[in-house]
Amino acid sequence: MSATKLARFELPNRLVKHEDTATETYAQFTAEPFERGYGHTLGNSLRRVLLGSLEGAAITSVRIAGVQHEFSSLPGVVEDVTDIVLNLKKVKFAHHDKEPRILTIKVEKEGVITAGDIQGDNIYDVVNKDQVICTLDKKVKFDCEFEVRVGRGFFTGDENKRKDQPIG
Repeated sequence: MSATKLARFELPNRLVKHEDTATETYAQFTAEPFERGYGHTLGNSLRRVLLGSLEGAAITSVRIAGVQHEFSSLPGVVEDVTDIVLNLKKVKFAHHDKEPRILTIKVEKEGVITAGDIQGDNIYDVVNKDQVICTLDKKVKFDCEFEVRVGRGFFTGDENKRKDQPIG
């Protein structure tokens, strides 16, 4: 590459936050203009850095009364255990400390169970209380406990397992 080509290297001259789609937990930004292909390169790099370095709280293990494995179903519950776990993964927490905690959902009713039904302490606050966990089609007891931990980056299920964890 010649020096004249580098001198004309196109760099972004503005960064705009899209206020119309911004929420408390989501924001979209546009930086432009970029040389052809550099937008994807920079975007992927930023995504990887942010995912690997931002700290957050999430559910790391779940135990549901009456469940032996993730392919089980519960009487009176519309969703199967796999769907319940996927819904629990969508629950967002704000944390005020880094200590892991056990939170619970203990209800006996008919209807929708949401993240707002989570019982715990003041260390972890549920951000999206309207997140649906499951639906009870008749008045049944639903008893679930799960561990919430603070971490950075992504951990596989095997990395979260402990030898002393009960099955279920």
